[in-house]
Amino acid sequence: MKRSVRLWSLGLLAAAASIPALAQNNGEQVYKARCAMCHGQDGLATTAVAKMMSVPSFKSPAAKKMTAAQMIAATTDGKGKMPAFKGKLTAAQIEQVVGYIQKLQK
Repeated sequence: MKRSVRLWSLGLLAAAASIPALAQNNGEQVYKARCAMCHGQDGLATTAVAKMMSVPSFKSPAAKKMTAAQMIAATTDGKGKMPAFKGKLTAAQIEQVVGYIQKLQK
């Protein structure tokens, strides 16, 4: 009995330890699933779709000047040809994606 409780406890600890890792990667995962087709894996907008739709690179001066709040608003409500993701992504997912985009900008 004690052994099964210990094993269960270790399993619970291992699962809890992986939660921050999942949260940290969620922005990247959502980006790759929902954003990369237009913005590119690296955010440089070199995809065929990006060229056809004139999607700017996240490293462009205009994109680098955007605040996190502006990026969240653009993602939530859409901007130009970019569709709105309100109702498609949660507010937390949008914030995580914006955090990941800011990492790509460096």
